[in-house]
Amino acid sequence: MEHRNLVTPIHLLVAVLLLGLSCPAASLLAGGGSHTDLMISAAQAAEETPKDELAAQIRIQGFACDQALRATRDAKRSRPDHAVWVLKCGNATYRVSRAPDMAAKVQRLE
Repeated sequence: MEHRNLVTPIHLLVAVLLLGLSCPAASLLAGGGSHTDLMISAAQAAEETPKDELAAQIRIQGFACDQALRATRDAKRSRPDHAVWVLKCGNATYRVSRAPDMAAKVQRLE
């Protein structure tokens, strides 16, 4: 019999329980919760905007962004494999260059 690297729902449930994470899908798999919990979670994930994602990324990299106000894609500087955004935070404005599988290049503009 050949071994395959498959992730089954039980693997996900065990991982969530071991890590102590709260997840509506895990609650459903464990027999609790309802399908509306999962739908609400998906709606919340859809609400996350580029400004929130960019702000989180630059914070991880050590930059201060106290409140993400807006993010505008810089079409002139962007390429298909390299997105450039201008992120306006409450305390500063940044140019954020993102390429796949790399840390963002962050430049403070103000």
